[in-house]
Amino acid sequence: VLSDIGRLDPAAIAEVRAEIWPDVRDADELHDALLSVVAMPQAIESKLLPAEYGATAAWTGFFEELVASRRASLAVVGERHFWVPAEKAVAFGTIFPEARFESTLPAIEAHAASREDALLACVTGWIAHVGPLTTATLAHFLGVSDSEIERTFLRLEANGALLRGNFTGDAAGQVEWCERRVLARIHRMTLGALRKQIQPVNAAQFMRWLLRWQHVTPETRLLGEHGTLEVLQQLQGFEAPANAWEHQILARRIANYDPKCLDNLCLTGAVGWGRLSPHPATLGDQTESIRRVIPTSVAPLAFFIREDAEWMVPRHTHAADCAPAGLSYGAAEILNYLRQRGASFFADIVRGTRKIKAEVESGLWELVTAGIITADGFDNIRALIDPKRRAGQGRGQSARPRDSVGRWSLLFNDENPEHSRAVESICWMLLRRYGVVFREMTMRETIVPRWREMLIAFRRLEDRGEIRGGRFVSGFLGEQFALPVAVESLRAMSQRPASAEIVTLSAADPLSLVGIVVPGERVSAVSGKSITLVDGVPVETDESLARFSNVAV
Repeated sequence: VLSDIGRLDPAAIAEVRAEIWPDVRDADELHDALLSVVAMPQAIESKLLPAEYGATAAWTGFFEELVASRRASLAVVGERHFWVPAEKAVAFGTIFPEARFESTLPAIEAHAASREDALLACVTGWIAHVGPLTTATLAHFLGVSDSEIERTFLRLEANGALLRGNFTGDAAGQVEWCERRVLARIHRMTLGALRKQIQPVNAAQFMRWLLRWQHVTPETRLLGEHGTLEVLQQLQGFEAPANAWEHQILARRIANYDPKCLDNLCLTGAVGWGRLSPHPATLGDQTESIRRVIPTSVAPLAFFIREDAEWMVPRHTHAADCAPAGLSYGAAEILNYLRQRGASFFADIVRGTRKIKAEVESGLWELVTAGIITADGFDNIRALIDPKRRAGQGRGQSARPRDSVGRWSLLFNDENPEHSRAVESICWMLLRRYGVVFREMTMRETIVPRWREMLIAFRRLEDRGEIRGGRFVSGFLGEQFALPVAVESLRAMSQRPASAEIVTLSAADPLSLVGIVVPGERVSAVSGKSITLVDGVPVETDESLARFSNVAV
């Protein structure tokens, strides 16, 4: 799919070639065309241009008028015949010293250019009228050696007037060259054709598709550790309440969800977690009353894939020798210990800070809530969230220990990725999560930059042919961008009839888009409420849901 989407449309190439080829209607227009190309072979070969654009038989009468008025002449070079205007006769003779003119032309050219400059003027005129072509094609067409055309192309490329690549797909691996402005016109026409290929779906159809894209429907759920990693790759960067991740989000996407799969991914270093958005209390705004970081089980946490975390940019910076504002004294001491000693186990922190376990637990949970630290395993969070484990209740041979085996460490390091790369990485992250991205889709995202910054990155990806741009979902203003595979999947999904499919989601779920994508009243992520969708449309009352229950069964 990517190879197809990144290739220039042959119809666009043909249309632009037709537009840039001279439209000669009289002798004066033919003379202008000859001035721009220096010389025109009497027979245009189809390898350079389609046959309908290369025929010059209709121009023969106009050329005879120019010859009669001594404004042009027929030049013979070996077995080749060229139409040459009087103003370019000296330049043509410089390129082809053996040329013989059948009629005498007035000497009106200002000065004799060097062979390289004369060939440069000739090639510059031709590439502006023929579109993409190879070195060998133009060399054979003009009767000049390949090496001379290659050197001329390199001069034009150095000046920024020419671009190289494989534009038509017909060059059998050879490099093709195209004038920059001509290539831009072909590219714009190709993008325009691609944007018209899909009929936009409505919001309900898009929501039905999203439920399958994110593996929420029963038939699309994933399995095991590999499935858990795939879900986390799709949801990375999205912040949800800590106590909602496993039971309300992951368990709805992974059949027979096993917490051990998540633990293994975290302990092996494949996946990490933490709060990515800054806590308001840590910003240290002195104009407001002092705020404190209060540990809570609904603190927003997000997962990230360590090998694909260029989008992770610290949203706050603090000096290494001081604690952020809003932290308690105990949490500041633990933070200072982790800065000095690095990643540490719970027992090491207790011993190093000389605090009781309850104080260390509260301090760690406070630092997690503030978005400053993380841990090797996710069981570290379970140990802090579960009140029974913190109280040491239910101790037995099968009971989990009060603390966890994972180490605690700082969430962010001192490295800051390049801003443009981070923004582009965020764009890819959103595309993998939603398939189709437009401005409204970022309303629940807490770590994304401003839309105008992402818009530049999205357009750059579209220009490179890696994603699609167009109108995929109706009812929303602004530009929309999508993965090519998502476009094809959405198109296929739009043709499936509605089946009264009922799906219930937590308000904390990334697909809780009521009031954003589909109409309805928005529900807070920390409200603990659930949302029921019937064929992608929210249902507010039990009576409304009952109408579809028999159909769903």
